[in-house]
Parts: sequence; structure tokens; C-alpha cells
Amino acid sequence: MKKLLILLNTLFLASCSLFGIQSVKEANYNVLKDNAHIQIRYYQPLVVAQTQVIADYKSASNVAFKRLFDYITGSNKKQQKIAMTAPVVQEAQAEEIAMTAPVIQEKSGQAWLMSFVLPAEYTLTNAPIPLDPEITLKEVPSKKTAVLQYSGFLSEQGIEEKTKQLQTWLVEQGYKSISPARSAGFDPPWTLPFFRRNEVHIDIE
Repeated sequence: MKKLLILLNTLFLASCSLFGIQSVKEANYNVLKDNAHIQIRYYQPLVVAQTQVIADYKSASNVAFKRLFDYITGSNKKQQKIAMTAPVVQEAQAEEIAMTAPVIQEKSGQAWLMSFVLPAEYTLTNAPIPLDPEITLKEVPSKKTAVLQYSGFLSEQGIEEKTKQLQTWLVEQGYKSISPARSAGFDPPWTLPFFRRNEVHIDIE
């Protein structure tokens, strides 16, 4: 009977993730304004684990996700497992590299920063220290954020299109942006595209 209950629970969780029903906690926020697929939210302070990868979008996503997933599943000094918290956030970074001769120019990739949100009970004081030196912990202060929500697969082109839509809406509504756009994903990779929850975030004054 116990084995049957475990099996049924596993199947239920798998079906939830397939159809985009979240089984993980989400970063705390309050909705200040709701306009169809765009919201203005107030996020509480939080702690994130983040890592930077220089590569194309898809390759950087894969490398960064594995690195951070290893951290929350025990690759830390406490060997402690940390509950997954949505969303997974990714943004493009302007990478500065020291000048070295000769100068050879080619388009080979961009710096991408991915962040995992840690559960609300963690601070910089009690969060497990990563074993991987490529991972850093950062405290993010409270903020007001404009959010555009959409479904489908996450792609660099899709993120750019939705970013332009959100930026246009912010200008029309008289809001002032104070951060670059960030991509936020909420679902595992096997979730059906039309059930996925994706978002673009831009902090505002």
C-alpha cells in the first residue's frame, strides 16, 4: 500500500509538471497592478545563487542550470539540499575583458547570468556556501518590477520580442525602467509549450 501511494504521488507530480502546474514555492511578491498579461509587482527582499557563463544563449542556459542545480542538491559546504524556488532568472551581461594584443574579433557568444532564488528562510548568513567558485550568493533588495507573462519555449529571440513589448508598454504608461530585462522561467523542460509560464521582468521606479 505504501509503495502504491508513493507511485501515485510520483505520477501526480509528473503530470503536474507536464501540464505546467507548479509544485515548487515561488518568490514572495504583491501585485500592485494587473493589466491582462502584464503586472506591476512588489518583490520582497530575497537571496539568490548566481553564476555567469560566456556562451550562446542555449549553451549558457544548460551549463548555468546544471551548475546551480548541483549547488541546491548538495554541492555546498553543508552538503545540504535546498528546496527549488521559482523562478529561474536569466539575463544578458556586458562582459568586460582586459585588453590583450593582438586584437581578434569574432562573434562567439555573450555573458549570461543565471540566478536560482533561495527559499525565504535563507539569508547571506545561513545560506550554504557553494563548493563551486563560479557560484556566488547575493542579497537582492525589495523592488518594484514590471512583468510580462507568456507561454511557449524559452528562446533568445522570444525573450527579445517580449522585452520590446514590455518596454513599449512601460513607455506608454509613463513608467521609468531602472534595470535591464531579465527572463524568468517557472517550469521543467518537459512541460508542454502551451502550458509553460515564462516571464520578462524589468525593474521600475
